[in-house]
Amino acid sequence: MKELSISGAYLYTPAIHGDERGTFLEWFRADRLREAVGHDLNLAQGNLSISRRGVIRGVHFAEVPPGQAKFVTCVSGRVMDVVVDIRVGSPTFGRWQSVELNDQERQGVYVGEGLGHAFMALTDQASVVYVCSEPYAPSREHGIHPLDPAVGIVWPQDVEPLLSPKDSVAPTLEEARDKGLLPVYDDCVAYYARLRGGRPAV
Repeated sequence: MKELSISGAYLYTPAIHGDERGTFLEWFRADRLREAVGHDLNLAQGNLSISRRGVIRGVHFAEVPPGQAKFVTCVSGRVMDVVVDIRVGSPTFGRWQSVELNDQERQGVYVGEGLGHAFMALTDQASVVYVCSEPYAPSREHGIHPLDPAVGIVWPQDVEPLLSPKDSVAPTLEEARDKGLLPVYDDCVAYYARLRGGRPAV
């Protein structure tokens, strides 16, 4: 597990074992994640997203507490996976980092509570699997427009972006901040500390 430039986000690179039969890998290791972030990932929900080329899903986030941490990997095709720091007061507020997830290197990304997450499918079809720390709760889920120029995510120029109706009308980062939708960095840090301490995070 290697921490990305945004605190609370990590890249996991598994060892891939192959022979004439095929390959084997451990795409998720709870002990490695615990060692990196200091607490377990509560496995509350598992999702599979199958997307055509150009589809952007996100930027999505949930209110903290409890937020929704995710461990994301691409099991078929390639995606550009993006983490955005939307925590008001964070030293890296408004910054983003991307990594390519694909069915060759089989890497995974951990996205901590309070961070924004998005991905774009780069192949004709891409399948993304992710496990979440909390079940989906529509009343606590929000989004930032993935093409917000103020955030400035550099999506591939040769891929036409396709957005859902919901994502296409999502607010900009500034609008979400003005509406009080964004997580507060200090609240997130306090929540992480409660998780590391093993106390109920309520």
